[in-house]
Amino acid sequence: MTSRPDLNALSADQLRALATEWFDGMERTDRVLAQKDRILSQQEQAIRHRDAVIEKQNHELALLKRHKFARRSEQFKGVQGQLLEELIDADLAAMEAELAEVLPEEAPTAPVRQRPKRAPLPPQLPRTLIHHEPEHTQCRCGCALKRIGEAVSEKLDYVPGEFTVERHIRGKWACEQCETLIQAPVPAQVIDKGLPTAGLLAQVLVAKYADHLPLYRQERIFGRAGLAIPRSTLAEWVGTCGVRLQPLVDALRGILLKQGVLHADETPVAMLAPGKKKTHRAYVWAYCSTPFADLKATVYDFAPGRAGEHDRAFLGDWRGKLVCDDYAGYKAGFGEGITEIGCLAHARRKFHDLHVANKSELAAQALEYIGALYGIERGLKDLPDQDRQRLRHEQARPIADALHRWMIAQRQKVPDGSGTAKALDYSLKRWAALTRYLDDGAVPIDNNRVENQIRPWALGRNNWLFAGSLRSGQRAAAVMSLIQSAKLNGHDPYAYPKDVLARLPTQKNSAIGELLPHNWEPTITDKV
Repeated sequence: MTSRPDLNALSADQLRALATEWFDGMERTDRVLAQKDRILSQQEQAIRHRDAVIEKQNHELALLKRHKFARRSEQFKGVQGQLLEELIDADLAAMEAELAEVLPEEAPTAPVRQRPKRAPLPPQLPRTLIHHEPEHTQCRCGCALKRIGEAVSEKLDYVPGEFTVERHIRGKWACEQCETLIQAPVPAQVIDKGLPTAGLLAQVLVAKYADHLPLYRQERIFGRAGLAIPRSTLAEWVGTCGVRLQPLVDALRGILLKQGVLHADETPVAMLAPGKKKTHRAYVWAYCSTPFADLKATVYDFAPGRAGEHDRAFLGDWRGKLVCDDYAGYKAGFGEGITEIGCLAHARRKFHDLHVANKSELAAQALEYIGALYGIERGLKDLPDQDRQRLRHEQARPIADALHRWMIAQRQKVPDGSGTAKALDYSLKRWAALTRYLDDGAVPIDNNRVENQIRPWALGRNNWLFAGSLRSGQRAAAVMSLIQSAKLNGHDPYAYPKDVLARLPTQKNSAIGELLPHNWEPTITDKV
């Protein structure tokens, strides 16, 4: 124990030095206490956030379970009922996966949902033996390990047109001296201890979201191959994969929003209101890079409505040039720094419809002008942006100016309210936006690119009938963003998700960009 100094025996300088030392010690103590307070505050904030997330998830989970297990008379009938059931099962699986990520240590204590009993895999399916052995067969005590047995597990794999079984054999090695048991670890999987391989999960996702096959149809297809896989199990796989793939979609969105020019469009999708027998109109918003950009990517955003707030929420602080139609939902962004780029194809469509309806000579003349602009554009598509801008100024600008003068002259000759007047007014009121492409070689002439990217949703609506919930719609948007972006980059829509799902469990967060479609390089060779 340190004795206190005799203050009366100390000189003035010694007293000042002692006081300084005490003050310094008090300041250090204050800093340590302040740091501890900050850490405690951060921990309390993290706990409050976690509790809020858990409460929200549990509430949503309870609502979904109530909806799933409601009286049969309250459910949809026939195909609609089957579609709704699989969507709810997928949502339940997704929410359980999200809760497991928030509370991984508590996941094993959570109540286990009743699942269909897994049927044994048909013995006639071809099997691939995959052996897993420890890296070293020498015990820590120095004795050699002795193989005493093995643990065998089977996973169902799928190569287009063929089901196979991966038989994983993990040898058991024991030390006779110290009775130590060693086994190779179980390879990381997207679905731990599950039946499917990455190949089968990729097939289910691609069939559902690219080929538009609902899960009840896939259940029948698997059944014809002798595989009893209930659609509730398929729905669990889909829901879990949606959660695991979401970080990739978030990263893709971040990279897309670094582009200076973007396309945007939206299309309606029916969405079921939970607890009700009717649907309302939700919307899928599509955003993609231009044909001239090095980045080839499309990101879909599923929203409960068409209000402009959904577009602004997706774009955030982005302030570039947006190629879009004349929908009013985009207008607020134009007042906040986003530059509007009009779609000449929409303007052309007005005159084309007019010409088809009554063989209008005026419409035919307008189509000739616009056709000349498109003819020039076809010859410039493979050029650098600077050259494209220069040639547009030399070749397209005179035609556009002539078209503008001609439209003004013709508008004075046609009566208000006529179809011709409406077609002319559409272009004249938006002329500045329609011709901005002439001043920037990186800007496309129309919005056709994103309209092509949104077409899969239009095709899928006939098979989906509706989105079962906002969550299921957002999951579809996420998976389809990756599949469609993979197609844009020339990748096989099955090979890409198969490889990504195989690598994702062990991929570092810092290297997640390697799995994005525009960066992806395959590492798995399909069996033949």
